[in-house]
Amino acid sequence: MRRTKPLGIVLLLITAIIWGSSFVAQSIGMESVDAFTFTGIRTALGMLFLLPFTLIINKGFDFRKSTLKKGLILGIVFSIAQNFQQFAFYYSTTGKIAFITAFYMFFVPLFSVIFLKKKIAVLTWLSILLGLLGLFLLCLDPKDLTNINMGDILALICAVFYAVQIMLIDKFTEEDISGVQLSFMQFFVAAIISIIAMFIFEQPNLADIKTAAPSLLYSGIMSCGIAYTLQIVGQKHASPVVASLLMCLESVFAVIAAAIVLHEGMLPREAAGCLIMFAAIILSQVSESLASKHQNQVS
Repeated sequence: MRRTKPLGIVLLLITAIIWGSSFVAQSIGMESVDAFTFTGIRTALGMLFLLPFTLIINKGFDFRKSTLKKGLILGIVFSIAQNFQQFAFYYSTTGKIAFITAFYMFFVPLFSVIFLKKKIAVLTWLSILLGLLGLFLLCLDPKDLTNINMGDILALICAVFYAVQIMLIDKFTEEDISGVQLSFMQFFVAAIISIIAMFIFEQPNLADIKTAAPSLLYSGIMSCGIAYTLQIVGQKHASPVVASLLMCLESVFAVIAAAIVLHEGMLPREAAGCLIMFAAIILSQVSESLASKHQNQVS
């Protein structure tokens, strides 16, 4: 399993910060436009933002069949995850969606054990459980838990596909392929799928799109164009399990950003959730370090 390096930690933390700050924009944008419309325009903006960087860094496109195939697969999985999450906003609250979506940090090691036959250390499982506890305290009020609704189910399906996306990126970045182009192709495929669905199932209105423009621009350029590209590059320097734990800190940074920018007070329960989340990340690093030392001693 790939070892986590400082560069990977930094890039994935930046990714989590951007995702956390853009989560509110994603929710606000849904007040004006429908789900496929938001996802289609958002991913198209991310694709257009990356286009010049792809051309400059790669000096054109890599049209190898294997590269196009990887981009197609990743784009389809990414599109499914994005749209399931976006539709969840129709039925559930932002906090619950954030909490349930972050279950990908549990599904990644679980799928690694089931499908890839990888061994996950006991301390790593403990860090995952701690992370889930921290997210629960951060996003949900134990005194005000409502029944499971359709949005919660959609968010859980989204978490499954995000876990698959993380594992695919881990596999693809081991090979000779540009992270920027892979990210561009991911958005290109997702944009086409969502825009086609937008015209089939929805009635996009230019006035509504203009109203949602600030949310779409921030979510498209910052969250898609920058953060998801940093995810792909960052995962080159991190194990998938640690990467999933780092990225789910988006919920923590969402609460911190709201407290700083919107002057929303942080409850003791939420502060405890943040501390537990950070403890889970540190524990995962300790687990990985111990596993690496053991492997070196054996070899």
